[in-house]
Amino acid sequence: MSATPPTDARLSISWPARSNRKGARPIPQSRPQPCPICGEPQEAEHRPFCSSRCREIDLGRWFSGAYAVPAVEPPDDLEENDFDA
Repeated sequence: MSATPPTDARLSISWPARSNRKGARPIPQSRPQPCPICGEPQEAEHRPFCSSRCREIDLGRWFSGAYAVPAVEPPDDLEENDFDA
């Protein structure tokens, strides 16, 4: 007996092609997040952004150093030999 997924426009449901358990229930998908630049809905082609414009703005922020990954610098009094076991 093959289960047919219900049609419900309010909830996106992922139906696995195969399931190891009989009677497995579908897993609801989370709602798409808004574009991190302008807040508009995401477009699949530009995910996680809404457009190529927002994607380019984000890339420019990375290149300009607006986004930075913090680094922990070792103390100045450590010598190179301190790392050898």
